[in-house]
Amino acid sequence: MASIRRIVLDVLKPHTPNLLELATQLADLIGIDGVDISLTEMDQKVENVKITLEGFSINFEEVERIIIQFGASIHSVDKVSAGTNLIEEVATQQD
Repeated sequence: MASIRRIVLDVLKPHTPNLLELATQLADLIGIDGVDISLTEMDQKVENVKITLEGFSINFEEVERIIIQFGASIHSVDKVSAGTNLIEEVATQQD
């Protein structure tokens, strides 16, 4: 079975714990080499964030477990890359 190498998630989370804590917890998971979290929208009680994870073998269930522990929820899986090599999306005329 091919390994997940990159995943992009749309996540809704409370203000606390903060992005630094969430990023370090995710980065500590086995199989993850890097984490990027971008704040996309802030409300009075919650934040919408885009989480990008890269690694050699991302365990989605473990990622989801950490996100839920932080009181957050995954709205959508926006992108997944799997296999031996990371392939970048190619722009087409429709884009």
